Amino acid sequence: MKRTASALGSLILIIAIGAAAMYILPQWNVWRADLAGQAALAEAENARKVQIEEAKAQLESARYYAEAEIERAKGVAEANDIIADGLGGPDGYLRYLWIQKLGQNNQDVIYIPTEAGIPILEAGRIPMATE
Repeated sequence: MKRTASALGSLILIIAIGAAAMYILPQWNVWRADLAGQAALAEAENARKVQIEEAKAQLESARYYAEAEIERAKGVAEANDIIADGLGGPDGYLRYLWIQKLGQNNQDVIYIPTEAGIPILEAGRIPMATE
């Protein structure tokens, strides 16, 4: 009888454990899925915050770069004004730049206009008007 009672007690224990498992496992799966969803949401929020901070940093960098370009352009304009004033105005400065470029160019043939805007090397090819 002890054996039957022990077997019956073991059977009841196994049934109770099975019933508890049938109740607890779905609850566990729901809880685990909820935690996974919360983790995914937190990860997405963090990724969004990182993207926002990167965009802010790029905007700030672009602003500083634009300010630097403006200052550089102001410096170039001021230097051009100083040089142009020293050479007799914008025409003198352009003539100076043209002469500088002529001195740097060693490979090309350059026709320099003379009287009447006709290059000397081309003067022989143009028929002269006979009177």
